[in-house]
Amino acid sequence: MLKSAGGLLAGMNPVEEVVVRELFRFELFGRHVVFSNHMFMVSLGAALLMLVLPLTLRGKGLVRRGFGGLIEAVCIFIREDIARPFLGDQTDKHVGFLWTLFFFILTLNLLGMVPLAQIIFLVSGVPNHLGGAATANIWVVASFALMVFLSIHIAGIRQQGLGMYIKNFIPRVPWPMAPLIYLMEIVGAIVRPVSLTIRLFANMFAGHILVATLFLFIVIFKNYAVSGVTVLAVVAASLLELLVAFLQAYIFTFLSAIFMGLAVHPEH
Repeated sequence: MLKSAGGLLAGMNPVEEVVVRELFRFELFGRHVVFSNHMFMVSLGAALLMLVLPLTLRGKGLVRRGFGGLIEAVCIFIREDIARPFLGDQTDKHVGFLWTLFFFILTLNLLGMVPLAQIIFLVSGVPNHLGGAATANIWVVASFALMVFLSIHIAGIRQQGLGMYIKNFIPRVPWPMAPLIYLMEIVGAIVRPVSLTIRLFANMFAGHILVATLFLFIVIFKNYAVSGVTVLAVVAASLLELLVAFLQAYIFTFLSAIFMGLAVHPEH
């Protein structure tokens, strides 16, 4: 029993839930570009947002109802409680980026919880790799962090000018300490997007691995009692992962607003 279970466990791989799968490849500017399942999920998330949000928010009434009212409430919360305390009078210039960042990350987090490949297989009987958790891919998350990094410094330069931005990049210190402080600030500027990347990637990756690993207990033990406990554990883990999906989108947006506020308001 233990031997067969060990062999079965060795044949299972929880990382299959977050692994990158090549769907097809094409040539662009003389280079081969691989289109993966995570690229498909990013494209699907973008298409859903561009389709659903305009349909939800259209209408002539001053007070929105239903899902449109929920989206508007979230947008107001991000603008007033996340962006404005740090961006001040520059909020309206940059809140659109923060809205996009929050809804895009949240959408990808939620899509990653949908077993899309399995649903397509059950409906069509065709094996596929169309699903996947895009935000459990460190390169996808790093691209978000890179956009934040560029947006922070572009916003600071546009607000202050290049010369003043470089001058205000460090606090006022005695000139002998300036080179060391500049070095520390440069390291800090690089660490910020790295921390954003690791935080989102690690949380989403761990959540999917946990759920996939729990499912293995059903296959390994093939016992009704273990299966019942495992199903309850999977439901609890899935609810926790749902909470984490919202929480990580919020944290990513919140920290991005802080970093952008430091760039456009150096006196703070």
